[in-house]
Amino acid sequence: MARSLPPLSALRAFEAAARHLSFTRAGEELGMTQAAVSYQIKVLEERVGNPLFQRAKRGVALTPDGSRFAGECTKALDRLAAAFADLQDSSAGILSISSVPTFASYWLARHLGSFQILHPETAVQLTSTRAIVDFEREPVDLAIRAGDGNWRGLTAHLLVPVDFTPMLSPALAQRFGGIPQKPCDLLRFPLTNAAHPWWKLWFDMVGVASSEAPKERGSDFGSQDLEAMAALAGQSASLLTPLFYADEVAAGRLVQPFEALYPIDRGYYLVYPEARRNVPKIRAFREWLLPHFPQPSLARA
Repeated sequence: MARSLPPLSALRAFEAAARHLSFTRAGEELGMTQAAVSYQIKVLEERVGNPLFQRAKRGVALTPDGSRFAGECTKALDRLAAAFADLQDSSAGILSISSVPTFASYWLARHLGSFQILHPETAVQLTSTRAIVDFEREPVDLAIRAGDGNWRGLTAHLLVPVDFTPMLSPALAQRFGGIPQKPCDLLRFPLTNAAHPWWKLWFDMVGVASSEAPKERGSDFGSQDLEAMAALAGQSASLLTPLFYADEVAAGRLVQPFEALYPIDRGYYLVYPEARRNVPKIRAFREWLLPHFPQPSLARA
């Protein structure tokens, strides 16, 4: 015999109130009055046979039954929302991706064609932006973010650590006495954003004393993709993540003088809402993307 379920309106009111621990804020989110939220929760409590909230003058708190049910209720509603969103998208077959510019320009845009060949039914919409996408408010399926991988409510797969090393163009090297042979040789070159702490970290790692490291501020481009353009244009040596510039090195447009990579606790991650991990187009993109990158432990070796 199938079990009867409570009204969806009551479940939505309970889930929102449990998240906010406030009937008023739940009502604001759902476009309901505080009294309407209270009524829906009362309906649910009557079906359960136990109170789900402890009510007090200064607010509400979840009872043990309410706390146990709240997490499962949120997961169920998230899965329902994800399934409905996928139904809405299925006819158009659009995969919307938001990516930080460096990854978009120097890796994703160069390789997306192979994904399209494997999945001709899916049109990819790629947006290159430094803005952090809000999955709850924006029609974006997944994103490539730079950071530490800790984003609440999101599944995050490390693609590549942001390990960095100096890179420069052969033209710049020629103007300043040739390709550097020792790390201290870099001190004769103009450096992109020379006063950035990452330069000091790299010089310290390779044994160049802090007193010798450059002090002038120099240009500050604010992102690796722009710093790479400065290096390619022969304006200065830049700290870059080599994986993104293998084509430029192979073509002789950039030189990586030293093997030494400085590891930092950041990386580029594939992220998407946990509740949407099994949406077919997201699963297809994940299964195509991840094999292109080594395991994190090997990437730092």
